[in-house]
Amino acid sequence: MRTLRFLADESCDFAVVRALRAAGFDVLAVSEIMIRSIDRDLIEQASHEQRLLITEDKDFGWLVFASHVDSPGVILIRFPGQLRHTLASVILKLVQDQGEKLSGAFVVVQPGRVRISHKPD
Repeated sequence: MRTLRFLADESCDFAVVRALRAAGFDVLAVSEIMIRSIDRDLIEQASHEQRLLITEDKDFGWLVFASHVDSPGVILIRFPGQLRHTLASVILKLVQDQGEKLSGAFVVVQPGRVRISHKPD
């Protein structure tokens, strides 16, 4: 089984980056390497480097489903402010429990709910 790798865009709460790294995952945080990234460039970088993209930007759903951009997987976080303190542990549990099922999927994570979708062939 290959090890999951992640690309966290600048909208991703850095607590998620820290939690995944502390658990031993390879996480490249866009906020550490550039300013003002372009969504299409990020999804292409994630695909080229075989990293699941972690984001809070809904535009990636449009890129993956409407524009049919290749994606190694996207985790879209939809968490309200009052529950942000649980976000890192929820994402870490998702990654540990679902593992390879996340590859190639579009995942929406909300408080108490995770939806894993795959693009139709």
